Amino acid sequence: MARRSGVSVATVSRVFNTPEVVSQHTRQRILDLAAEIGYLPNGSARTLATKKSNMVGLVWDTDHRRPGWRHPFLQEILVALKTALSAHGLNLLMLAGHDAAGPDDGQRYVRAVRQHNLDGAVIIDNGTRDPAVLALVEAQVPCVALDLRVDGPTSTYITSDNAGGAALAVRHLVERGHRRIATITGPLRTWPGAERLVGFRAALAGAGLPLADGHVVEGDFYLDGGHAAMDRLLALDDRPTAVFVAGDEMAVGAMRAAQAAGLRIPDDIAIVGFDDIEVAALIPPGLSTVAQNKPGFGTAAAEALVAMLHGGDDPPKPTVLPTTLVVRGTT
Repeated sequence: MARRSGVSVATVSRVFNTPEVVSQHTRQRILDLAAEIGYLPNGSARTLATKKSNMVGLVWDTDHRRPGWRHPFLQEILVALKTALSAHGLNLLMLAGHDAAGPDDGQRYVRAVRQHNLDGAVIIDNGTRDPAVLALVEAQVPCVALDLRVDGPTSTYITSDNAGGAALAVRHLVERGHRRIATITGPLRTWPGAERLVGFRAALAGAGLPLADGHVVEGDFYLDGGHAAMDRLLALDDRPTAVFVAGDEMAVGAMRAAQAAGLRIPDDIAIVGFDDIEVAALIPPGLSTVAQNKPGFGTAAAEALVAMLHGGDDPPKPTVLPTTLVVRGTT
């Protein structure tokens, strides 16, 4: 490339790495020649020279016991995240949850970031506050976490108004005339699971309604967990007339359990979910739910990370995305 263009190797390198220091005439001549011969700069060499890989690590640890990577809510976020990062010339590299090349000392993600010279990381955690995730923050790797509160000089987080969304669901059920309202929560070790329970309790109290014994059942955000939790509620002597389910996939399982018990939805029992995944509008009679801004999650995460990579004294402030109530046939 340097011989063909009649300039030094260093000048060719500057065109692709620091083009602003090369004259416009020389830069255009080299770019035209590169297009003509199909030349592409060596990515590894560029990374060594610039200390930047234009790659972002994705920590997606949603619990090895569950197919979290298949959860529809997370899939929609990932698509939006990838699209937004691509618009800034950044690629995603999924990091392994377990480090076969080193000891399990809580540094596996830090090692991966350094090994691949990654520019930053996006974190989707299962709520266990994995020491390896916290180590990324402590190592001052630029990080954006989704639904996980992180605090550091190079980290921030994106979440939804989980408590407010849960309160929307409860107030809707109260307006429909329900007085015995139960909830199937998400895992309470997770921030969304805990916050949605806070919102549920606050809205019940605000309506002057008691919370009956047994009307809070912890779920797991998955189909079978919702089915099992609803079975427990339906076995109660004072079973509820309405249930707020803190995740749509669980809500679908809860609907199946109610229908298997011979109940009509919403005549015998009303159900409101949370997320507004695609299937919510498709499964009969249509699931009423609290919609999260799923594309907004991915876009906000990408924009926050890009802001940190472009330099700034402080990380972007945490983002709390609003939620909205979508009324369908289950209420």
